[in-house]
Amino acid sequence: MTRILATGTFDILHPGHLYYLDQARKYGSELYVLVARDSTIEHKPKPIVPEKQRLEMVKALKVVDHALLGSEEDMFKPLEEVQPDIIVLGHDQVFDEKELEDKLQKRGFNTRVVRLGKPHQCPLCSSGGIIKRILERKRTEL
Repeated sequence: MTRILATGTFDILHPGHLYYLDQARKYGSELYVLVARDSTIEHKPKPIVPEKQRLEMVKALKVVDHALLGSEEDMFKPLEEVQPDIIVLGHDQVFDEKELEDKLQKRGFNTRVVRLGKPHQCPLCSSGGIIKRILERKRTEL
């Protein structure tokens, strides 16, 4: 059995999230998804949807076997429970694959890191794109 770990914020679920998780699933037989905590997100605006609701949405996806919240203290802590064979990163995630593999190895994990290519383009394949569209519509209604 090959355990795959995918991580992300998963704010306002959209087709890009489904593509990412579907592609990640192809690398193994069991897909774990680590949902970022509200307090640890620093590289982009804070999510609209609270972390517990985002977790419930991810858990409800057919492609996902297990979903859990990340740690507020140590991003590697949940990996002790999951013990992933492969971590699959989305095309736009801020991690450097080699640096992450090195950090994992130093902590005793024998985990490979894979980055997916950019998915096919669709107008609403990002939470930011959805928010932008909503704001544009709201402005035209005023």
